[in-house]
Amino acid sequence: MGRTWRGHIVLLIFVIAPLVGTAYAMYTLWARMIGWTELSLFFVLYLMTGMGITIGYHRMLTHRSFESSNVVRAIFLMLGSMAVQGRAIDWAANHLKHHAHADEEGDPHSPLEGLFHAHVGWLFKAPPADRERYAKKLTQDPLISFFDRTFLLWVVVGMVIPYLIAGWHGLLWGGLVRIAVVNHVTWAVNSVCHRFGDRPFAIKDESRNNLLIGLLAFGEGWHHNHHAFPAMAYHGMNWRQFDISAIVLRLLARLKLIWNVKMPSPDLVERRRRKPGDPPGVPSASKQPSANPQPGD
Repeated sequence: MGRTWRGHIVLLIFVIAPLVGTAYAMYTLWARMIGWTELSLFFVLYLMTGMGITIGYHRMLTHRSFESSNVVRAIFLMLGSMAVQGRAIDWAANHLKHHAHADEEGDPHSPLEGLFHAHVGWLFKAPPADRERYAKKLTQDPLISFFDRTFLLWVVVGMVIPYLIAGWHGLLWGGLVRIAVVNHVTWAVNSVCHRFGDRPFAIKDESRNNLLIGLLAFGEGWHHNHHAFPAMAYHGMNWRQFDISAIVLRLLARLKLIWNVKMPSPDLVERRRRKPGDPPGVPSASKQPSANPQPGD
């Protein structure tokens, strides 16, 4: 069953309002330079809510790439909710569905249906997230369920904080503009990183590593690496692949705030690496990703 017309209206507001706010913010720059307070609010909240998605929603919640205390989990789930990309369990279920059907029929946002579809169009066409099939265990976790139910509360909190600090202009830059940038950078992983970039591993989907998105999305642009090893906590696999989310995770691990951090063995990495002369099609069974989460995980 698809979304109701009310659901489409709400979704349209969440997509369009930040873009309208961004356009207005650009217009105001003709008459008023952005202040250091507003600029700081934008960058700090961009960093925090962006990592709420990259570390919280993606690596922690969806792929269980590491373990942590409830306090750490709560902080990242709160920040992920403030990014305004939907309820936590819906986000995870849609992403696991993407991995299960990457660039095939059933993929919610494959660019094989066009870059616009992969970037934002899928939000209006895809059926509601299949929680029962792809994220059943998450629905049974009390902490995750709490943040899933209270999603709109954290959206409001993410707007109120910059308003209390810097009034309307704080809300504009630390709220609407920040939401637009974080969301479109995240959506670019779905579109750009399945069309433009390099593919060093022998896997069957069209995922790519893209330097620009890697920088803007705090390491998520090393998307081909992620598809080759979905449970991997650090998506950047060498010093040239800058992954600020991995830097934060390494710091948290050193402080013993997270543990059981998942990384593939060097032997597995080498076995899966594309060899000269390898066809671009489906790899052999020995090279198929073994860490890909299965429906219901």
